[in-house]
Amino acid sequence: MPVVHLLRHGHVHNPDKVLYGRLPEFRLSETGQAMARAVADDLVSRSTPVGRVIASPLLRAQQTARPLADAFGVDIVTDARVIEALNAYEGRPLQSGAADFIHPRNWWLLRNPWRPSWGEPYLEQQDRMWAAIRDAVEANPDSDTVMVSHQLPIWVARLAFEKRRYLHDPRSRQCGLASLTSFTFENGEPVAMSYREPAAHIEVPA
Repeated sequence: MPVVHLLRHGHVHNPDKVLYGRLPEFRLSETGQAMARAVADDLVSRSTPVGRVIASPLLRAQQTARPLADAFGVDIVTDARVIEALNAYEGRPLQSGAADFIHPRNWWLLRNPWRPSWGEPYLEQQDRMWAAIRDAVEANPDSDTVMVSHQLPIWVARLAFEKRRYLHDPRSRQCGLASLTSFTFENGEPVAMSYREPAAHIEVPA
């Protein structure tokens, strides 16, 4: 049965703590590069039958995909449907974390957490992610696909599969750096989901 592994990109070089969103220049840190290699090594060691590697067009996703493509001898297929979610905070420094989001100057952005009002609607993320996942299975039905994406779109795809509501606390997302959220398909339909963190042993700098 084919499996689509949604891989979150590795740690990003971001010394100014900017919410980088879809900004193009943000690259993996040395830690992130080590994470990408660790995921590739893990999948090879498990004899995972990876036949296709897909990545978001953003640099950090492309860099995360490179060790996998090299390890399995395939090209990277770029798919804009698995890009990061749009976010009104993009480009802003968020030195204080959640406190910056809830500052009074941002209250209008927070008026509708169900949609959400500060970014790309959850339903649009769900639709584009699952269209990409299903197309990946159709294009590669006899082996596994690794799809390098971003935390929120991956989490939304999982919530849709589990039929859970989209409103959530971002701190509750089970989608760590370089983690794998994997969907197993049978007769063209997703029937199971699993989650692993192959790079969890790599320490993230403070």
